[in-house]
Amino acid sequence: QVELLESGGGVVQAGGSLRLSCAGSGRSFASYTMGWFRQAPGKEREFVAAINWNGVMTSYVDSVKGRSTISRDHAKNAVYLQMNSLKPEDTAVYYCAAAPSWTLEGMNSHSYAYWGQGTQVTISA
Repeated sequence: QVELLESGGGVVQAGGSLRLSCAGSGRSFASYTMGWFRQAPGKEREFVAAINWNGVMTSYVDSVKGRSTISRDHAKNAVYLQMNSLKPEDTAVYYCAAAPSWTLEGMNSHSYAYWGQGTQVTISA
């Protein structure tokens, strides 16, 4: 069993930065692939970024590539998503999720077994 808790959301002006955090608990947390997904009002949940268990492999959706970085800290049982040059279209509820393996570069939400409650990110124009 893995429990996830996101934090770090808020209201930011366009062009600003945010770092989202995901605190994990559970005996095998360090072995999981971790992903960030987001869901905007009226839209389907979409993949944002993923990182494998040892941080060697990462993947990003094209819309955030080059301005976002996913990372993890095993000592703190945490995963982070640093987002820069934020745009109004980044506004969404952001969720972190844990998957038992690295498949399809972490992009498939069906691969993830555990989900956090989400944190709201609002980017004002």
